[in-house]
Amino acid sequence: MTARRGIIGVAVTGVVATGAALGLAGTANAATTTETVSVFTTDDSYTSSTRRTANFGQADKLVVGRSGGETRLSYLKFAPKLASGVTVTGAELKLPLESKPIAATLTVYPVSTSWTEKGITAANAPGLGKALASIKPKVTDTTLSFDLSKVVTGSGTYAFALKSAATTGVTRLRALEYGNATAGGPELRLTVVKKATTPTTAPTTAPTTAPTTAPTTVPPATTAPVTPAPATTAPTAGCTTDALLVPSCGVLWGAAAGGFTDTPRDQALKEWEALTGRTASIFHQYHKGDEKFPTKAEIAMTRDPAKPRVLLLNWKIAYGTTWAKVAAGEKNARIDNWAAYVKATYPEKFFLALHHEPENDVNPAAGSGMTAKDYANMYRHVITRLRAKGVTNAINVLAYMGNEKWMAQSWWKDLYPGDDVVDWIGLDSYVSVEKGYYHYGDMGDILDRKPTGGGLGWYDWAVTNHPAKPIMVAEWGMYHRTSVKVDKAAAFNSVIPELKAHPKVKAVVYFDTAKDDEGDRDISVNSTASGLAAFKTVAADPMFDVTITK
Repeated sequence: MTARRGIIGVAVTGVVATGAALGLAGTANAATTTETVSVFTTDDSYTSSTRRTANFGQADKLVVGRSGGETRLSYLKFAPKLASGVTVTGAELKLPLESKPIAATLTVYPVSTSWTEKGITAANAPGLGKALASIKPKVTDTTLSFDLSKVVTGSGTYAFALKSAATTGVTRLRALEYGNATAGGPELRLTVVKKATTPTTAPTTAPTTAPTTAPTTVPPATTAPVTPAPATTAPTAGCTTDALLVPSCGVLWGAAAGGFTDTPRDQALKEWEALTGRTASIFHQYHKGDEKFPTKAEIAMTRDPAKPRVLLLNWKIAYGTTWAKVAAGEKNARIDNWAAYVKATYPEKFFLALHHEPENDVNPAAGSGMTAKDYANMYRHVITRLRAKGVTNAINVLAYMGNEKWMAQSWWKDLYPGDDVVDWIGLDSYVSVEKGYYHYGDMGDILDRKPTGGGLGWYDWAVTNHPAKPIMVAEWGMYHRTSVKVDKAAAFNSVIPELKAHPKVKAVVYFDTAKDDEGDRDISVNSTASGLAAFKTVAADPMFDVTITK
């Protein structure tokens, strides 16, 4: 799942803001005024006791509590910058809830400010100081409040940890990535007293009351649902795949099913195919490190003569190390061992995605080993070495996240390793079907998100910069929160019209799960009966009648 960061800094009620500081123009006749200042997080994340090296800094939620033997703590960092002469007389930490909280005590602790949002894990998280404030939420609460007046006393950097006493459930809160200050995120609401003046001369510049920053993206809450097309696509008789598995016409249909469950993935896919009415031409699986794959079960799925399929295999080859070290040859033995395994066991063509969604793991700091250029170097090294070792049946997919904030980063263009080692351009993207919720939209929004601040949407970027490359939507889905039921039919009805409008898309691969990795998003196609009916209509469209030529 994808996320973005909204406003970071200081919002002021009733005063003029200059940069990120408080101040007024003019002199003379000093007095005092009381104002409210809202400061939002510069960093927020959570940690997991069972996934000790995992980082969740880009999630749009914060999680605290214990469930299934896993304990999660959340971390917040604020950096208020106040003009000289401003005195803080009160500080309230306000945390908007994502869902009903667990009725167990929540406590705020001070922690070191040395951690970063993209680096903190349970293994390196700072220790907790002495408890600062505690509350016991009510299930009817929508926002939690803690008095931190004794701690936050002026400009500076402040960091806190949030811990729950719950042993049988978790409380989910909105991280700033949820959207922006208006949509809700962790907030320090400061009460400040400042010296006000009545100018003896008119100010040379008229004051403005506009906030210093504005949300960079507004969820498309007014987007009208796409109505079902009166007729399906004309039959695509004779559509076949070429040497790179690109259809001569039509679109390849695929799926990953049973995500975040214990159901074997081959069984889950067969059940999903029976549910939706079409064989998934692409069977999507995930692997990392030294795993030997494709597995026997995966191979069997592609050798079923009645239901021909090809594999889409994601491989995080830098698992346990960095992209830079892989590019430098540290994991050559891992590459060579896998190459030998593939040559000995699997001669069929398959799609290979190296470290999908790399944007989420980029650390732009020099020497981190995880810069965008490090990723490109890693990708090129691995593909070049695999080819040299005789793996010529891998068709390479670079699977981007296509998230607005990542596309706006100066380093985003550096991820691409070169046309000679990339066969398909991939996209992993999701939308919510809850109007007003983060990333609300339909299939068009999946394909056309634009960078924060403007520019070409993802699809237009891909066809403009890499016109010879087919596009695969390597993960997509429509979701709602598990706590509510929202009909996905209108969103599913947009799929066929949008694919017709985006002809470079040659494959779509649905990611189906009733609960995401945090258990609060339902991406399944059958969460409602009408939603399933609409999805079955999509699956039955002749657009997906493609014969795989292996």
